[in-house]
Amino acid sequence: MPFCDYHLDSCPDEAANYALNREVLSRVTGEFGDLEVINSGSVFELDAGTLGLIRKICREKGISTIHFESHYLYKAEIPALREAFSGFALKLKLGLETFDWSFREKVLRKGIPDQDPSVISQDFDEANFLFGIRGQSSASMERDIALGLTWFERICINIMCPNTTDILPDREFISFFRRELYPKYKNNDRIDILIQNTDFGVGD
Repeated sequence: MPFCDYHLDSCPDEAANYALNREVLSRVTGEFGDLEVINSGSVFELDAGTLGLIRKICREKGISTIHFESHYLYKAEIPALREAFSGFALKLKLGLETFDWSFREKVLRKGIPDQDPSVISQDFDEANFLFGIRGQSSASMERDIALGLTWFERICINIMCPNTTDILPDREFISFFRRELYPKYKNNDRIDILIQNTDFGVGD
């Protein structure tokens, strides 16, 4: 079983999805000139109406930078997305989870076949990492942070939270992160740290 159950947060009714997205997007103020779109999946799974509405609202609100999430397997579609959003600074965020290929593919079953950081980061500007799972180590977490900052503009560290899958948080490594790594990186302006998966104010 994969480590994440966010794929269950979906609906086959495109009209219902658009209605929900329209209501949420109506709250965008443009205060910071920057919009992060979080949709429990990939930007390429959003309907055309929602994508058009994002463009429209960002133009109206003076938003110049848009952040989208995408799975690695959609990377061939990223150039067309950048073209569709020409005029905006588009930042693509990859759910990488870790540079440790064996752990990522054999335990997390992420579906990212490449191992070379220069290849993995080629089409992406930012990356998500997932810490606090049995099988990780303090060394692997430090390595992920170092490589992440080398190959991406920004990284987001997510601490594993319980969900409906069989992959469970490891309290020992979460305690290590809080004690040793969080104080070291909490003020780094290129790193977001989510101790809870709702710390961005999204989800429940």
